[in-house]
Amino acid sequence: MIQGTFMVPHPPLIVPAVGRGEEHKIQNTIDAYHEVSRRIGELKPETIVLISPHQVMYADYFHISPGKGAKGDFGQFGAGQVRFEVRYDTEFVENLCKLAEAGDIPAGTAGERDRRLDHGTMVPLYFIDQYWKDYQLVRVGLSGLSLTTHYELGRRIRETAEALDRGIVIIASGDLSHRLKADGPYGFREEGPEYDSRIMQVMESGNFGELLEFSEDFCEKAGECGHRSFTIMAGALDRTEVEVRRLSYEGPFGVGYGICAYEVRGRELTRNFKDRYEEKERNRIMKQRQQEDAYVRLARKTVEEYVRTGKKIRVPEGLPGEMQNRRAGVFVSIKKEGRLRGCIGTIQAVYPSIAQEIIENGVSAASRDPRFSPIEPEELDKLTISVDVLGDTEKIDSPDKLDVKRYGVVVTKGYRRGLLLPNLEGVDTVEEQIAIAKQKAGIGEQEKAELERFEVVRHY
Repeated sequence: MIQGTFMVPHPPLIVPAVGRGEEHKIQNTIDAYHEVSRRIGELKPETIVLISPHQVMYADYFHISPGKGAKGDFGQFGAGQVRFEVRYDTEFVENLCKLAEAGDIPAGTAGERDRRLDHGTMVPLYFIDQYWKDYQLVRVGLSGLSLTTHYELGRRIRETAEALDRGIVIIASGDLSHRLKADGPYGFREEGPEYDSRIMQVMESGNFGELLEFSEDFCEKAGECGHRSFTIMAGALDRTEVEVRRLSYEGPFGVGYGICAYEVRGRELTRNFKDRYEEKERNRIMKQRQQEDAYVRLARKTVEEYVRTGKKIRVPEGLPGEMQNRRAGVFVSIKKEGRLRGCIGTIQAVYPSIAQEIIENGVSAASRDPRFSPIEPEELDKLTISVDVLGDTEKIDSPDKLDVKRYGVVVTKGYRRGLLLPNLEGVDTVEEQIAIAKQKAGIGEQEKAELERFEVVRHY
């Protein structure tokens, strides 16, 4: 059973041997940490499940630390004398991995790169160990998978505790925005304070469904650290009534530190946040599908047929004349829950018609984008698809002739060539647009490249 869950930050300087006096500038965070740790000491959990953003992270897999235990210290922060040694709850780990596999969640103990404890783990343990030491640890990492998949892993953590009749405490370790101040570690962006205000409102209200509403682009701009940790914790509290206590928030160093405590009060079936979010998404996509034009309907039909049968459709009859008679480069973009799931296209026409271009690139976007695994049939109802029809490219002699909202860009250096479409979420400046296009082409940031611009007609 879950005895309690806690959202905590992990600044190493909060440890006196590291901070050397600087830690007093976040005294409210220290006081809140002691309150959390005292509470854990009263609960006396058999196992602590600690979710850390700073252990190994894979794009499509949750790493759960294997073995009987691990050690660590703050040597990299100049305080090697502060050491830790933990025992892992191997039975819990084994059962969690089995439940994750049964639920088609890619999680397990493979892929360990460094057995040592990370600071996202050690900072919470520094305080907890002052009040309670008779526990075993389960150390869970994050992934690049969707927020709903993180939430689902949290559900499996709760189910594992219930199946083993194990009393557990869950620690969601994570700082908030790293972009609160110009002189902070990553400078200032307006999304930083906005993220911190919004996330603290969500976490102190216990309305965890809103965690799933944060866009990937917004989180990236805010420079957040712990959002996925908090989402796993929220999943563990699915259908559970909790009493929430906001203990502290501060950010004097340009990084947000928030602490909240959650006491379990029993079952509450209406707090099924993931199910409600997915129903909302299904309704949104259904409404959107009713408004799709012929270009997107063709792309969707292509993707669905190929994913279900492995067969490529033929150009259907009754399409608009432009789709049958005109040639142009086309990009097909596929998103799932707001995150890119596949995008493949052609800069210039390769096939006899726009329709054929859509079919070929739709198949490739669904199955051959090297950044993603092929789309599975169960994902089809969750996909948003768009089609970009490219205009002719035009050589330009200066970035000043670009407009990130109006023009896409092609960068060329010898045989290396990269493209970025216009008006993309998260790309706000011409400099960012060129840099990303260069990165896609394997062109160095400082290398000079030829520039071309083009316009697109985007179909939703």
